[in-house]
Amino acid sequence: MNKIDSIAELESLYGEVSPRSLTKVRSQLSPAYERWINASRFLVLTTVGSGATDASPRGDAGAVVRVRDENTLLLPDWRGNNRLDSLRNIVEDGRVSLMFMVPGSTNVVRVNGSAVVTADDEVTKQFAQQGKHPRTVIVLTIAEVYFQCAKALMRSRLWQAGDESEQVPSAGDFLKEVQAEFDAEAYDSSYEEYAKDRMW
Repeated sequence: MNKIDSIAELESLYGEVSPRSLTKVRSQLSPAYERWINASRFLVLTTVGSGATDASPRGDAGAVVRVRDENTLLLPDWRGNNRLDSLRNIVEDGRVSLMFMVPGSTNVVRVNGSAVVTADDEVTKQFAQQGKHPRTVIVLTIAEVYFQCAKALMRSRLWQAGDESEQVPSAGDFLKEVQAEFDAEAYDSSYEEYAKDRMW
């Protein structure tokens, strides 16, 4: 395998940049971007630290983030497995990216910027649901926001393909690969209820 080890060599394979792919980038939210982000219940959060990178799915019953102003987004950190991979990275290196999706839309909206983690009550209590609130909130300062070309979602037919989950391993199957005697079936039968209980 030949490794590409220079930007010039890489760029020579692709040709000129489409002008619109550059002019579409904004440094803060516009009304259209705010409306799109407010419609998104799901995003992927990417972070980087000295030990590793991380990509983490985040979802909510309503808007997955709160728009504080045209430069700032608030992302609650709801209960999970307490690995804290994303949060550790943000504390160490504030560079983050968000990728927002809306079911049925072939567009994806991307936000790049810097973030901090806060546990301030005045911030976390803004997100109270069912008597609970997140332990922390990620506060993201926007550096770039732009929409992504629709080709990837169109090519994959992500929203049109229907339920294809029968062909993939379950959570219990993944755990059984690590520990052969693990009861994957019993785990899977209780997994959904466990996840619901820890949703907030």
